[in-house]
Amino acid sequence: MVFETAGAAEAFLVGRVLFGAVLAFMGLNHFTNADEMSGYAEFKGIPAPGLAVPFTGGMLLFGGLALVLGAYPVLGAGALVLFLLVTTPTMHDFWAAAEEDQQDEMINFLKNVALLGGALVFLALGSANWPYALNVGLF
Repeated sequence: MVFETAGAAEAFLVGRVLFGAVLAFMGLNHFTNADEMSGYAEFKGIPAPGLAVPFTGGMLLFGGLALVLGAYPVLGAGALVLFLLVTTPTMHDFWAAAEEDQQDEMINFLKNVALLGGALVFLALGSANWPYALNVGLF
């Protein structure tokens, strides 16, 4: 089985809590800083930024908590994958940014690509029974 080696279950728990909690916190930020984030989304040309920001915040919050708790992990990881696939090239388009903003946008783009890789791993493991998890909503 996937988690049979010594410490694997505990390492997986710590990894999913760290990964999921950071993404859930980012989702909360969409609500607590909605005006600022909506302004940035509008600057980036996102349609209906006042709706897009809380919607994507909900995706991050749900996805992060789903991984932390091990509840509906396929749906949670899927929400994170979808969020990262869409927002990474639209919000962090370093190739189209002003020269003084290119480095910051590239850092955020690459961070999101790494997060996408992690979300894909959780999606791939979503149908397994996770140690120290609620294990509800498994496909």
